[in-house]
Amino acid sequence: MKKYIYLGSAVALLAIAFSCATNPVTGKKTMAFVSNQEIFASSFSQYGAFLKENKVITGTADAKMVERVGAKIRAAAEKLLKARGTADALEGYAWEYKLVDNKEVNAWCMPGGKIVIYSGILPVTKDEAGLATVMGHEVAHALANHGQQRMSAGLAQQLGAGVAQVAVGNKSAETQALVMQAYGVGSNVGGMLPFSRSHESEADEIGLTLMAIAGYNPDASVPFWERMSAKSGGAPAEILSTHPSDATRIANLKRLIPQAKADAAKFGVKF
Repeated sequence: MKKYIYLGSAVALLAIAFSCATNPVTGKKTMAFVSNQEIFASSFSQYGAFLKENKVITGTADAKMVERVGAKIRAAAEKLLKARGTADALEGYAWEYKLVDNKEVNAWCMPGGKIVIYSGILPVTKDEAGLATVMGHEVAHALANHGQQRMSAGLAQQLGAGVAQVAVGNKSAETQALVMQAYGVGSNVGGMLPFSRSHESEADEIGLTLMAIAGYNPDASVPFWERMSAKSGGAPAEILSTHPSDATRIANLKRLIPQAKADAAKFGVKF
């Protein structure tokens, strides 16, 4: 049975190898089955629809803080990519930062720089530095083209599933079901979930640098995630999760903070 799983994975990996782009922040090769132009069009449309269907908070101190922090993170992103010679990667971005009335402790950034902060996360962020931790992380997802990579990974997974299905096409229905179930579990636990966790860790690292360049002390990221951990309660085992465990995340942040400060110092920002 394993040979079918490996066959599907091998074909998917071969397709990935011939469909690569370069991460404008890290310089690493990444999957790119679809272009940013295609993704941005869909992203902007979905963002506009979301804002129409939800209550956007404007004019309040909190809304102004979201705009202020967002503008500083955007400026930091532009400085960072310019310094790395990849400023053209921001072509097509249309930055927006909206505070939405929602008790959920959440925030997100769609491809192309469309950011939403839920009001429910503000008691946890507490101040601008806490909010900068969140917004730096979310903007990092957009800068690193994680949306493009996840969509590409999903297509690769589908391709692998199709190959595995063809490979067992002449087998019994029971064998086909077992193979496809094994492929689904294997590709998720061994592929998609670690892939997602790596994105979260990468966004944490880039986000620290962005908040530091923007003038926010990256030390503030640790107490923010400690508050998030206390609020979240139980969580699935890391291997079964799309995100690193809180303990892993906090340990990584503590390790990365000195480098974020050093990177910010190159732009004249010192802590």
